[in-house]
Formats: sequence, C-alpha cells, structure tokens
Amino acid sequence: MIAVRDRQDRKAFAKLVDYFAPRLKGFIMRSGTSTAHAEEIVQDVLLTAWRKASLFDPHRAQVSAWIYQIARNRQIDVVRKESRPVPEILIEVSPTEPDAPQILAMDQETEQLKHALARLNENQREIIEKAYLGELTHQEISSQIGQPLGTIKSRIRLGLERLRHELKGLR
Repeated sequence: MIAVRDRQDRKAFAKLVDYFAPRLKGFIMRSGTSTAHAEEIVQDVLLTAWRKASLFDPHRAQVSAWIYQIARNRQIDVVRKESRPVPEILIEVSPTEPDAPQILAMDQETEQLKHALARLNENQREIIEKAYLGELTHQEISSQIGQPLGTIKSRIRLGLERLRHELKGLR
C-alpha cells in the first residue's frame, strides 16, 4: 500500500487487488448481498482505495483495516440508498373533466395563494418561487443569488410556515 500511496505503483496495486478482492467479496456477501452486487461494491471499494491511497497512514491503521472500513462504509451507503422509500404512483381519482364548481374553487384557491405569496417578504417570496415554480434545487438557488445554503433553507422554511398560516382556512 505504501508503494501505491507514494508512487502510484500499478503492480503493487494489482497485488492488493488479487489479495483483497475475493476476501472483500466474501465479507460483503455474508451480509446477504447478491454476487453481482458484491462484485460491484468490491470494484468500487478498490477503486476508492486507489484514488484515496494518499490518505492511507500506516501509523493509524493496517492496510486490511483501512480497506475493510472503506468496504463497510460503501455497503452502508448502498443499503441506505436501497431502503429509501419510493413514492407510490399517483392514481387519478377522477378521470373526468372538472366541473364548474371545481374550476371556480381552483381559481379561488389560486387567487388566495397569489395574495398569500404577495404578503411574504421579498426574499422569501423570490426563493419560494424559484424552488417551487422554477423547480430549482436549494443549491442552485444559493449559487444563483449568492446566499449561503443555510440562508436559502431557512427562508424557504419560514416562508412556507407563513404561507401555511395564511392559507390555514383554505382546506
């Protein structure tokens, strides 16, 4: 690992791969991961070990401990990614055209929302419009207007709370 870290030695890395790949695969598969998935994780772990070799410190950990820690972290990432809830498919309740009272109610709600948005302070309104009407991420908004990400998130949260209060009687 020292040769990989200091000289990007490909032969030394090939030896590490030959030694650790089957062991990592077994380690990962023992947790119930499929063979194909385990092979992907092993490949990712070894690629990370190559890319982050400069971070290896033999005084802090042995090579095996360092590589197995990378594998464990990658496996946790994969499990978290897989266990994220997937939104259910939205089922259209009424396939028919909305009738006149529904159209009128939607128009009234739209007007109330416009008025509630107009009552927000300018900073909150601008950010909420960019986030929900412009469909920008918080990071994109932060970059676009030159404000810290935390400020963007706070303004959105406070603006939405105020909108909720303003529109409380709507539904």
